[in-house]
Amino acid sequence: MEWKFTIHKNYIEISTNGIADKDSSIAMAKAITGEMRKNKIKKVLIDHGNLDTVTGSVLDIYERPKIFNIIGAILGIRIAEVIKPEHLEHFKFLETVCVNQGFQLQIFIERDQAIQWLLS
Repeated sequence: MEWKFTIHKNYIEISTNGIADKDSSIAMAKAITGEMRKNKIKKVLIDHGNLDTVTGSVLDIYERPKIFNIIGAILGIRIAEVIKPEHLEHFKFLETVCVNQGFQLQIFIERDQAIQWLLS
């Protein structure tokens, strides 16, 4: 998976494309954490609308919050992810797992709704 950062006044936006797998997702999370620290921003919009494929086992998703903690994800962050409808099952499970571990993460199909939630 490839990604590109755009820094806005109140949030960081990441646009992705390609194939999302465990390794690239962890690498992206590390990069996001670095950008958040550097820019002192705690809100992130991840636009996965151009992903071709999403892979990963249930166990990979279940362990994602633990990995976020290991890489030093900032406490109090707010993450909105925009996805394609065909990836909803995968990302809704990720949302549930992350929320259960104390992360503020919401999944959206519509970009406008994601930005509204993120900035509320």
